[in-house]
Amino acid sequence: MIVVGGEALIDLVATESVTAPALPTRASRLGGGPYNVAIALARLGSAVSMFSRISTDDFGEALVHGLRESGVDTALLQRGPEPTTLAVASPGPDGSARYSFYVQGTADRLVIDPGPLPPQARALSLGTLSMVLEPGASAYESLLHRESERGVFVALDPNVRAELIDDAEAYRRRFERWLPHLGLLTVSEEDACWLALDSEPVTEAVRRWASMGPAAVVLTRGAEGLSVITPDGARVDVGCRRSEVVDTIGAGDTVQAALLHWLHHNNALDPAAVAALPAAAWRHALTYAATAAALTCSRPGAQPPTADELPSPALAAEGVPREFAADRS
Repeated sequence: MIVVGGEALIDLVATESVTAPALPTRASRLGGGPYNVAIALARLGSAVSMFSRISTDDFGEALVHGLRESGVDTALLQRGPEPTTLAVASPGPDGSARYSFYVQGTADRLVIDPGPLPPQARALSLGTLSMVLEPGASAYESLLHRESERGVFVALDPNVRAELIDDAEAYRRRFERWLPHLGLLTVSEEDACWLALDSEPVTEAVRRWASMGPAAVVLTRGAEGLSVITPDGARVDVGCRRSEVVDTIGAGDTVQAALLHWLHHNNALDPAAVAALPAAAWRHALTYAATAAALTCSRPGAQPPTADELPSPALAAEGVPREFAADRS
């Protein structure tokens, strides 16, 4: 089972061009980076449980219903009367979205450490607002450290929302303290620019992070595709998969879920197994994730694909080691 920890929120997405002073029509959509990852994993066929604190208001009820409808286990959810976090999203001409957040006193900020995860948990995925907004951020950080020490494979997509980070340098130092505990770091090129040291080129920053603990760092490069960098400095690149882009909401979350599903399917949810993946296997994994993200971009809001919309994640390519070539779902 893969546990996804973090916020569940409501995206208020403009359905028409946003031009001041007109007030655009907005659609309410279920969202939040970790929430999207959990939904995507379930749609792909992974056993997944969501850990978060979700409101008992109408938005919260809809969020919980969405998890259950997709097949996400909700046993780890905490509930509370506080309001649901809102994210106001305004897609631009290229499909990218600008966000503003309403987070004061919301339910997901008040999550408490659940103690050790169930023994069947093989991986923990974290990221986005949940790693920034206190007091919940400290609870998620404790979970990250403890579960890593217990041998759980930890994946992180920081998905930086800079406008919510009061002390950028403190957050960057905190981010680097997480790295030794990670099996997989997924980071967008934009976030890598923000997280890098002053004047440090992105390529150098990513290689430095890869040397600090993660078994692999995956860099998402928008229309340029995906790259993986391993601790020895090796790099594998794949191009993006073309689609009619409606918006990019949830694309990075889909990449994170697809990579975790691919690793699980190929019995590689383990830092040593990830570190041993050859270039051919990484090309297969990155292509699978890029294909999934392209499908998400072709739809409004975060609507990740199902397993039957994608090729099999099972490895069968010539030259791939036998231990990564079997279909292990």
